[in-house]
Amino acid sequence: QVQLVESGGGLVQAGGSLRLSCAASGTIFSRNAMGWYRQAPGKQREWVAGITSGGSTMYVDSVKGRFTISRDNAKNTVYLQMNSLKPEDTAVYYCNVRAEPTLFRLLTGYWGQGTQVTVSS
Repeated sequence: QVQLVESGGGLVQAGGSLRLSCAASGTIFSRNAMGWYRQAPGKQREWVAGITSGGSTMYVDSVKGRFTISRDNAKNTVYLQMNSLKPEDTAVYYCNVRAEPTLFRLLTGYWGQGTQVTVSS
């Protein structure tokens, strides 16, 4: 059974930073793509960042240059470093694991329970 547990969310002022973590179990972590998604109140869940099993990374345009996704296969953990946070980044952030090949914009695979990120202006 695949389990994903996110942590690291919280309240931060605009311009600040947070680092999200997601610990995975029940899957061969190193062989899967991992992604971060977010859902703001009243909006659909959207893709934020993705990393392939080979370490290639990609981002939605709105976070390029501010967010960095990384993975530690030895710890079965994926991270999202978020810098220069803006109020519009406020959302529940979800970790995702999926088989490859994949299109990160598609909502598929397994999900964590989410962690709240709130950016105050």
